[in-house]
Amino acid sequence: MIRLPRDETKAMVAVHGWSGILLGLLLYAVVLTGTAAVFAEEIGAWSAGHVATRSAFERPMADSLRRLGAKTPDRYSEAVDLFETGDHDLGVFFHRHEMDRGELISRGIFYVVGDDGRVIHRQAGTNEDVYGARNDNALSSFLVDTHVRLHVPNPWGLLLTGILGLSMLVAAVSGLLIHRHLFKDIFTLRRSGSAVLANRDAHSVAGTWSLPFAFVLAFTGSFFSFFGTVGMPVVAMAAFGGDVQALTEAVYGTPGKPDPRPAAMGNMDRINADAIARAGAVPTFVTIENFGRADAKVTTYHPPRDAAIAPMSLLYDGATAAFLQEKPLIGPRPSTGGTLAAIMSPLHFGNFAGLLSKAIWFGLGFAMCYVTYTGIRLWLVRREGGVRSFAWLERTNVVVGLGLPFALAASTAVFLVAMPLGSATWWTPAGFLIGTALAIMAGAIAPNAERLSAWLRGATGAMLLLLPLLRLLTGGPGWSTAFVAGQPIIVTLDIAFLFAGGWTLWQLRRNTDRPRPSIALQPAE
Repeated sequence: MIRLPRDETKAMVAVHGWSGILLGLLLYAVVLTGTAAVFAEEIGAWSAGHVATRSAFERPMADSLRRLGAKTPDRYSEAVDLFETGDHDLGVFFHRHEMDRGELISRGIFYVVGDDGRVIHRQAGTNEDVYGARNDNALSSFLVDTHVRLHVPNPWGLLLTGILGLSMLVAAVSGLLIHRHLFKDIFTLRRSGSAVLANRDAHSVAGTWSLPFAFVLAFTGSFFSFFGTVGMPVVAMAAFGGDVQALTEAVYGTPGKPDPRPAAMGNMDRINADAIARAGAVPTFVTIENFGRADAKVTTYHPPRDAAIAPMSLLYDGATAAFLQEKPLIGPRPSTGGTLAAIMSPLHFGNFAGLLSKAIWFGLGFAMCYVTYTGIRLWLVRREGGVRSFAWLERTNVVVGLGLPFALAASTAVFLVAMPLGSATWWTPAGFLIGTALAIMAGAIAPNAERLSAWLRGATGAMLLLLPLLRLLTGGPGWSTAFVAGQPIIVTLDIAFLFAGGWTLWQLRRNTDRPRPSIALQPAE
């Protein structure tokens, strides 16, 4: 039980309410897109119809890598990134690091190698070009980018989401302090009272159960947002005279005496096989420093081991393919700070225990969205009938809270149509904007909150039911093909969309005769 004096409790209630009102809708957008982005990899495979299951790192690549290195200009041999792209094709990015208007970038040549070892794509550009949205991953990339920076240009987008993370932290702390009966509130759901009381209980239960998650999400999200936009430049200025590249090499680079003598790369296939055996999983990413030199180093990055949270990385001698050590994420040797930094990403995205942890993070994220949306509703209901009218905020809350899921479903549908045509990178965000415009139009013409809510819920439910059929009609693999290929996630997401759409429409019909308390919407000005 938490007891505060009356005045302090009143102050905490005000802090809790206004922290949610001022930034609550933006926070809702970040959390909702982040909840979807937890399954970005699975959504990418489902939406693009990827059925290959054998990793590019399990296939021979040593000869292809040597051939690419021989025909790539030496100035781009400073570093090589290896990663999977498309339907388990191999992406190879030969590049060098350089400063561009105070920002560290990578510039070089990017190749895509198919499962038969042939180069199927070549592109010169920077890391923005290489790791940006492509036609087949435009949907998953859109979800991640919306969550990370709300599509606001850097660094302002990251700063904005960092501030939203801090506002979530404030709301979580103040929410904890105003709970006089914290443990009782975890299980209190009164159904026999008024609708307002039932909604308040549901808000308290969801918020109390998700408090630990809110702390973790707020802290790790703020860390990611401020680390690159504020932390790195400040440390670079203080310790490296403003040289961000020198700081990056000191923090993430591999220490050792430089040896620029030319040397053939060791057998990359042997490195991959050894890394998979040691880590128990295929790499998610591989980097090669000083390609074609005697001091070349290869680092393989892997998911966390069983019962672990921190991802792991292994270091190899690039010239001899010999294993050197398990490498910490930050610094030359293990440290508490390096370990804490390493667990930030798994804790934020919930990918440390496969689909199980992702499912838990998805559920907790959904609860946080519910808490944010209902918190604004309760704040408005308490002020209904007062001197000031907040009908405009009620209208905005419904449009954002229920219109955003509709817009995301619309962008998914547009992606499925546009991807076979090769124009998904443009049409996916356009589909989101179209869905957003329709939600805003509905908010402008709806006579009251109940009608607006019904419109948006019905449209979202119908759209979710349509997605599996649309995927099949646009050339996606059928269920039997997905099962035979060992890709059950396609079937799983089809079923999830059908269930979510059906449940939404069923709830809408069930609640038709049970209107919730609401502020009457005024005609839009």
